Amino acid sequence: MRPSIALATAILAASTYFVPISGIVASNSLSGAFAQSEKSGPVVTSFTLDNGLQVVVIPDRRAPVVTHMVWYKAGAADEPPGKSGIAHYLEHLMFKGTKTVKNGEFSAKIASIGGQENAFTSSDYTAYFQRITPEALPEMMRLEADRMENLVLTNEIIIPERDVVQEERNARTENNPGSLLREAMSAAMYQNHPYGIPIIGWQHEVNALDKDDAIAFYDKYYTPNNAILVVAGDVDVETVRKLATDTYGKVARRAEPGERMRPTEPPPRAARRLEMSDARVRTPSFQRLYLAPSYYSDEDGEAEALEILSAILGGGSTSRLYRELVVEQKIATSAGAWYQGGALDHTEFGFYGSPAPGTTLAQVETRTQAVIDELLKSGVTEEEVKRASKRLIRSSIFTQDSQSTLARIYGASLTLGSTIKDVQDWPERIAKVTPEKILEVAKKYLKLNRSVTGYLKPEVDAQANEG
Repeated sequence: MRPSIALATAILAASTYFVPISGIVASNSLSGAFAQSEKSGPVVTSFTLDNGLQVVVIPDRRAPVVTHMVWYKAGAADEPPGKSGIAHYLEHLMFKGTKTVKNGEFSAKIASIGGQENAFTSSDYTAYFQRITPEALPEMMRLEADRMENLVLTNEIIIPERDVVQEERNARTENNPGSLLREAMSAAMYQNHPYGIPIIGWQHEVNALDKDDAIAFYDKYYTPNNAILVVAGDVDVETVRKLATDTYGKVARRAEPGERMRPTEPPPRAARRLEMSDARVRTPSFQRLYLAPSYYSDEDGEAEALEILSAILGGGSTSRLYRELVVEQKIATSAGAWYQGGALDHTEFGFYGSPAPGTTLAQVETRTQAVIDELLKSGVTEEEVKRASKRLIRSSIFTQDSQSTLARIYGASLTLGSTIKDVQDWPERIAKVTPEKILEVAKKYLKLNRSVTGYLKPEVDAQANEG
């Protein structure tokens, strides 16, 4: 399987929920292109402990800093029916203490040494990480390994935290018309697959989650043979190997989650449309989603072609959509396209735009469709493909300057089934995409019957219009 390494693919959809210690916020899914040649990048090493834990080491000696991450192959799409939000809820509860570490002590220890920590849940994985100095790595491994098997949950702990999760949903979704529409569009897009269920969960189901639900999910998925440890920074392989063996290596392999068997999405048969009006909306917006394969569910290089297609159509101020709608026609204040390739199953290819004053959403939609139709008729040029691929590859090189980004890209890619070589070979695959392949995937997937279109509009006061 090949990694999803996309530029700005989360423009519209917040698909990863973070839990900072100082409060609860949400962030877009990882969106940075990354690739590394064996000659210019760090030598990435992987080995597996006896209990099945995969360990990945990414040396980076430029600063005395280490990024330590644990990735679990379980996310919101792996939740039992009727238990939406349990993956994200458990992420919160992982900070509540173990048999040997009191509630709050984990975070207090990290803060005392000036470290940073966070955690996040997506549809396909959950991850926990710290940024620390090298001498703190043994303690971080001990603490993280401890909560991999010794989490203690009581009603006194989980009920107040459930209220915290509900407040997060209120802040991020219920109080945000754009998020409400986006949630409704996802539910309309995925008629059978759990990607249509919000990561944070449906409010009525989150209200019913209890201690037994959390423990059941923890016991099934939080086992070393279902996890990947990524250590990046001022470290060497043998030191990490010894530390991991002495800490994580002692965690029992207590479950066999097996292959993730999810409901599959049937072939779309009808275009769907949604409209939402809300008094809180100040700027109307148009969105359209198409069901498309991800890097992990495509065939014969389709994902790489979709990646470049999104860049040509809507990847910045030189893209076809921006030039046509914003610069030339002046009917939109923004316009673009994106591809959410980093998913285990079929995913989304999207378009967006906001009308300029005096312009309607229908006009923005019509011109967007005209740009798509022109591409479907005439294809793309060799020059457009070269320009887009060079931009993607160059941006991928810049990400090597971030130690934490390196760790995240390897962690996410390997958790979804990629290999280290898959990650490193991405530039080569992008460079091989042809105009013919791009036209092929555009004709195959940019069909209206595969789409969901959404309008977000200000609410109009009917009484104000009567006069």
